[in-house]
Amino acid sequence: MEGKMKTAVMLGIGKMGFEERDIPVPKENEVLVKLEYVGICGSDLHYYESGAIGEYVVKPPFVLGHEPGGTVVEVGKDVKHLKVGDRVALEPGKTCGHCEFCRTGRYNLCPDVVFFATPPVDGVFQEYVAHEADLCFKLPENVSTLEGALIEPLAVGFHAAIQGGACIGQKAVVMGAGCIGLVSMMALKARGVGEVYVVDVMDKRLEKAMELGATGVINGAKENVEEKIRQITDGKGVGLVVETAGTEITTRQAINIAKKGSNIVLVGYSKTGEMTLPMSLVLDKELTFKTVFRYRHIYPIAIEAVASGKVDLKGIVTNIFDLDDVQNAMDQSVNNKADIVKAVIRICPADHS
Repeated sequence: MEGKMKTAVMLGIGKMGFEERDIPVPKENEVLVKLEYVGICGSDLHYYESGAIGEYVVKPPFVLGHEPGGTVVEVGKDVKHLKVGDRVALEPGKTCGHCEFCRTGRYNLCPDVVFFATPPVDGVFQEYVAHEADLCFKLPENVSTLEGALIEPLAVGFHAAIQGGACIGQKAVVMGAGCIGLVSMMALKARGVGEVYVVDVMDKRLEKAMELGATGVINGAKENVEEKIRQITDGKGVGLVVETAGTEITTRQAINIAKKGSNIVLVGYSKTGEMTLPMSLVLDKELTFKTVFRYRHIYPIAIEAVASGKVDLKGIVTNIFDLDDVQNAMDQSVNNKADIVKAVIRICPADHS
């Protein structure tokens, strides 16, 4: 398909604009996808606000966005499992396939991954993208491309649940009710965890957590989190804590509310990258820490969870902005975090979505 496409670009800190770029040509093992929805992730907002995450520094013009869903419009000659018209969720990271991590199935740890919207690799706030067909997962008829765009964050939630050994009969707590906290809560429920409590300091996010299936919520700004969990568990603590807020306070709370011998999964990145934690208590309780970096082998699981009705993925979306309104979308997402739980950019909406 020849022609031009509209691309939203980050021109500098806090500044978005547009460029007209060539529609990409898919390689033999790729498909061309007409994008319909792309989620706005916390990392997009961080790049937008500060221009960098650690060693990854934005050099404008840069394209943000790594949570895409859309429809296949062209297929490379070596692609057999997809056809024009298939609706797909795109896994955004292409790995080398040869390193020790790829060869042992831990491809999310590949040091040479090419990942959408991780500088210098452009993202997908644009109308079309050519992507490796094996990283494009066909959506069932009852899963929309809006939900397809949200499979990426849901995959993080499922990876967290799996890392934590989530299982039937547990009581769990999720620290943080942002997008990743909410999808982690839903993933825990989908894996059979009986009771999942969510902690945050923003009432609207806690309301959303209850709407999406949390057993109960705790506002850490108004209630004593540790005392509340002691009451709920008869003083025993919970068998699993998923920490998505990335703060020292919530990580300390996670240690304090965890039952002896249990797991804590760390998902949220702290702003400083460093914390001081009560390690003597960690040792006394013989706690196991697991961490999360993206996900691996999760997209089929996540898609099935949505298709079967175990996860209400549309429910996390609070705001949808058109591509033309991308400046406002980013500004609102940065400045109105109390009300915007998850925002999505509508690129080229189709009738079927």
